[in-house]
Amino acid sequence: MDDRAHRAAHRIEGRSAAPGIALGPLVRLVPVKHDVRQHRSAAEEHQALVDALAASQLDLGVLARDAGDADAEAILSFQIALLEDDNLAAPAFALIAGGELANEAWSAAIDPEIAAYDAADDPYFRARASDLRDLRDRVLRHLAGETDQSVPAGVIVAADDMPPSTFLATDWRDGGLVLRRGSPSSHVAILARSRGVPMIVGVDVDHLVNGAEALLDGNAGLLIVNPDGDMRASYCQRRAEQSEVRQAVASFSGPALTAAGELVRVMINVTGLAELRDIDPAHVDGIGLMRTEFLFQGRKKLPTEEEQYQIYRRMLEWAAGRPVTIRTLDAGGDKPIAGLTQPGDVNPFLGVRGVRLSLRHPDVFRAQLRALARAAVAGNLKVMIPMVTVPEELDRCRALFEQAVEELRREGREVQMPPLGMMVEVPAAALTIEDFNADFFSIGSNDLIQYVAAASRDEPQLADLARPSRAVFGLIRYVVNYANRSGRETSLCGDLAGDPEQVAALLDQGLRIFSVAPAALGAVRAAIARYSGSAA
Repeated sequence: MDDRAHRAAHRIEGRSAAPGIALGPLVRLVPVKHDVRQHRSAAEEHQALVDALAASQLDLGVLARDAGDADAEAILSFQIALLEDDNLAAPAFALIAGGELANEAWSAAIDPEIAAYDAADDPYFRARASDLRDLRDRVLRHLAGETDQSVPAGVIVAADDMPPSTFLATDWRDGGLVLRRGSPSSHVAILARSRGVPMIVGVDVDHLVNGAEALLDGNAGLLIVNPDGDMRASYCQRRAEQSEVRQAVASFSGPALTAAGELVRVMINVTGLAELRDIDPAHVDGIGLMRTEFLFQGRKKLPTEEEQYQIYRRMLEWAAGRPVTIRTLDAGGDKPIAGLTQPGDVNPFLGVRGVRLSLRHPDVFRAQLRALARAAVAGNLKVMIPMVTVPEELDRCRALFEQAVEELRREGREVQMPPLGMMVEVPAAALTIEDFNADFFSIGSNDLIQYVAAASRDEPQLADLARPSRAVFGLIRYVVNYANRSGRETSLCGDLAGDPEQVAALLDQGLRIFSVAPAALGAVRAAIARYSGSAA
């Protein structure tokens, strides 16, 4: 008789971080205790740390290259940038000069930084503590001559935490992830969602037995240890059904038409050129949002005008005449940039971010506007300004843009002034939309929802509040109706646009331009095809 029949099923609740279902044996990852080598001279310890830092940087570069997507590249670039910063390791080298072993000196230098991130009020910064632990442990492994932990495919991994680099180096086919630490906004959760790996957080993993059969329901935030036969059969059926749905929507291409034959434009959100490699521009209606802040993150120096121009131009050439909407730098909030954003912002989401930051750094803003004006010659470019609250902000941006165009023309450059629009994500702007001199509007649902509900989108405890409400849909309808009356376009580029369950509600508000993550294209087109009109 199967020994599993003698063990009762045990249900453990956590918080969902990535949807999906996995069934397989549990593999418990425990923190590795790195070997302490015999004492060497200070010079040898110094060189050992130099070598370990260099090897770690090489590791991360290879992982970033092989990952092949913008999320992974952005996450790993954060660690690479830390390794390139001499200030990070300086305390460790000072301790080595005083007689400490390299591994002890490195830990002593990094652990206070990790503790500071762990103690931060902002969930974004708390989530970055995992990246620092990852970096600390990678260097310690090199100092001890150890290899990375290996995880077999088809298992459910249980751990206190998982570093992003370990996640990226793991074969997740048919597997899942259960963590004690972390949150739905952590880097590992972002990676899990982008790769379809079921994941839950907030689970006491100490009593989980290595090798025990387990069923992970990422949708419900549930782990079932020793599931019985009926449970396994039910969940296997659900997993098969979900796989069929994913395959069906992934194959859905062509123009997006409602059941009544009305055309709806579906564009994509991107962070850089890497995401365009496997996308045929003929299969989308353009780029509805290019997030330029990812060009600025994880670098020692901010990108130059020429660097930005080359990237913007190549995007326009890829689109082959289709519209490309590039958002000016939206730094701040959950996207800090070293040397630019304010590290001491008491409330980053309500602080100096978006256009507020750009207008306070005119040299940085001017370089971006010049690059955009030069790139506009290469295709159908539209530029939008984030976090606009009052008309004067947009007016100042337009004036600066026009000045940049005139400067370039005097320099003999070939330039063009593209249409200038605004993100509608601040309720005050949505309620007074008729006061803004914008050529088009793009609704940013992520920020609009959190500002309407006064609930941070990165706080797991407020997840029930930070979701679309009647108030949010009312603002969307108000903006769309005004834009239609005044002959201007309105799109929606937040996560709400990529949720198939919300497509009908958005169409009911009059929205006819969606911009979504490339992975959501099929599902959103399929949802549009099912739409037969408002029931009202």
